Amino acid sequence: MPVDVSVTTEIARPRAEVAALCCDPDQDTSWYVNIKEVTWLSDKPARVGTQVARVAEFMGKRIAYTYVIDELVSGERLVMRAVDSPFPMKTTYTWEDCEGGTRMVLRNEGSPEGFFGSLMAPLMAMQMRSATTKDLAKLKRLLEG
Repeated sequence: MPVDVSVTTEIARPRAEVAALCCDPDQDTSWYVNIKEVTWLSDKPARVGTQVARVAEFMGKRIAYTYVIDELVSGERLVMRAVDSPFPMKTTYTWEDCEGGTRMVLRNEGSPEGFFGSLMAPLMAMQMRSATTKDLAKLKRLLEG
């Protein structure tokens, strides 16, 4: 069973500023609640093909995985895919101007593998929505001061 979770927020900062922070993996631990470690596996700065290893805590478990950037349109869109992961997932950030700042959408989609993964998909979706909502709230607080 696929998981597809999108969360939207509006941040009272210019789109370029919001996107710049989100496209810098060195900033991930400052706004992602569950991300504990980030290690560059490619040269900086982030671009298509960049690989970044992450360690997260999710649903009470430590999860290590690598993200590969598949698409990066400055100030508009970032698409990453998890590899070497127990949960193959694609994460997409989009940014657009809105009255007073930037509208950001963070979308996570994937398919848990195996029979157990299929059974866990609804719970995973709920947990992902909760975590992503917290992440965007933390990002908003960080950028708005």
